[in-house]
This record gives sequence, structure tokens and C-alpha cells, in this order.
Amino acid sequence: MIYGANGYTGRLITAAAAARGLRPILAGRDRDALDALAGPLGLTRRVFALDDAATIARQFDGVEVLLNCAGPFSRTCAPLLDACLEHKVHYLDITGEIDVFAHCHRAHNRGVHEGVLIFPGTGFDVVPTDCVAALLKQRLPDADHLVLGFEAAGGPSPGTARTSVEGLARGGRARIGGELVEVPLAWKSRTFTREDGSVRTAMTIPWGDVYTAHVSTGIGDIETYMALPAKTIARMRWLRPLKPLFGLGPVQRWLKARAGATPGPDAARRARSGCTVWGEVRNARGAEEKLAIVTPNGYDLTVSASLGIVERVLRAKPAGGFATPSLFMGAEYVLGLPGVRRIN
Repeated sequence: MIYGANGYTGRLITAAAAARGLRPILAGRDRDALDALAGPLGLTRRVFALDDAATIARQFDGVEVLLNCAGPFSRTCAPLLDACLEHKVHYLDITGEIDVFAHCHRAHNRGVHEGVLIFPGTGFDVVPTDCVAALLKQRLPDADHLVLGFEAAGGPSPGTARTSVEGLARGGRARIGGELVEVPLAWKSRTFTREDGSVRTAMTIPWGDVYTAHVSTGIGDIETYMALPAKTIARMRWLRPLKPLFGLGPVQRWLKARAGATPGPDAARRARSGCTVWGEVRNARGAEEKLAIVTPNGYDLTVSASLGIVERVLRAKPAGGFATPSLFMGAEYVLGLPGVRRIN
């Protein structure tokens, strides 16, 4: 089942799943949108909201794997994960939200007991970065500091934009000494070098790897960066005193309405806009290892990565519990996805 199949990313995944010969059940709250999507593909659809556990439970008959594509996942993960655990359905999603990873990780023991795989982050958030972190850990096993960065062109989908608005209220986050710590917006800045030799400025952001990469590698100090123009980084620092306002309901609603008004990138724009992912580790002695990869547009990578994981789950009949991309699929997984290649 794909929940949120009628959203921007859900539609991309649904079309690709059908092209692969998969027959997902399409689910969500919008009956008309689901009918318009399911009909031409000859797929089944189920219409339900997430405000009643009994209603959700009735929709899980015949479902082995759920792929949740409905964000913000801070609202959709908990009810869907509870239903999956109750009905022994493997739970997957494409989140990048730190608190959602933490919520899923807390359910690890129950997942083991119920035989339910709990696998958030099966897309661009956080497959490429998690695999880069794991590959670097293999190169430098005693690494105690990890830096991850990425540059993603093409623009966000409405759901991703609304999720980013929610994150403003929390400010930045990093992992320091093994603990998740709140830090200011644009806490640190630095540069990364692209394959063509050009230099990109970047700032720290609260990316999901500050949670997942610690689970995958055990590294205690983790910073995650996004490449942005220097002027944007400066503006983010000017916004620090306004952080309390971002958590207010009216402000959140206004910002989300504006964020959700812009459609996600079309196929032509996705084809023109790839991504670069950088990773660096060092140990207490000062030894360092670096790795960089280029990938297709983040939405295209989310489609191929998440469906590859779905197919592995359907074949493997996995044990239950919390998983990350590198722990479940192997550190090399991202390098086998279409359009991905290693720079160094």
C-alpha cells in the first residue's frame, strides 16, 4: 500500500511501481484524486483519514508492506506505524524528519516482538547520505566525527516545503558527544567543492542523518549541511531572534499555505537538476577520509531507492525492528541506483 499516493512524490512512486509490474493499493484522504490516479493504472484504491484507529485498521486487509508518502510525517507516521505494528505490516516512509526517526526508533523493541520492519527514510532523505556515512565508517573504523553535506537543485515539492516550515520552529540540530542538541539556525557554515572544481557555501541544517547516521555508524559527533548562497545563509542568521514566532499556529499556517502553493518540479526540471552529496570523517588522531557522489534529482532518487527497498522487503521477509538504509540494504546500495556515481 502507498499512503499519500496522490501527493507529488506519491504520484511519481505510483507510476514507477506500476511500470515495474508492482500492484500497490493506493490510499489517502482525497477520493477524487485517488480515483483519477488508480483508474488509468487499473489499481485498487482505499480512502481513509488518520484520525481514527479503528478506521485505519480496517484498511490493512491483504497489505504486507506500507510505504507512507504523506507528509508532514510528524502527523502521519504515528497512526500508521501503530496500525502496522498491530496488524503485522512492515512500515516504510520517505521522511527526513528527525523527530519521526526518533519516534520510529523508540518502537524498535515492539517491532522485533511483532516481526514488523520499521524503516523510515527510504528516499533521498536519507538513503544517499546514510550510505556515504557507512562507506566512510568502513574506511576509518574509529572515526568519531562525521560531516555530511548535499546540494539539491530543482526545487521542493509542496509537502517538502511544508515540512521545512515546521522545522523552523525547532531551529537547528546536531549530534554532539552522542546526544542530539538544539543549535541556532545556520549554526555553522563552510564550503564544499563540486566535481567541476567550483566551491559552494553551505550551512548546517537539521537533516535526518543527525539521527540515522548515529544508528548506522555509532559516530558521536555529526553535522549536516546544505549548500546555499552566502546571502541566504546570512538571512537565516538574521532570523534567529524570530525563532519563537515560527512556532505560533497562525504563523505556521500562513507559511505552510505559501510553501504549499508552488508545485513540485516537472519531469524536465528534474532531468536538468542533479544532486551532489559530500561526506567527511575523522578520528581522534586527526586522520580523515572523504567521499562524494553525484545523484539524479532527489525526487527521482527517492522513487528508485524506495521501490528498490520495497522489492527487497517483499522478497526477503525481513525480521522486525528499526532499520536504516545502510544497515538493511548495505552501504553500497546507493551506488547501484540509476544515475548515481562516485566522485572520489
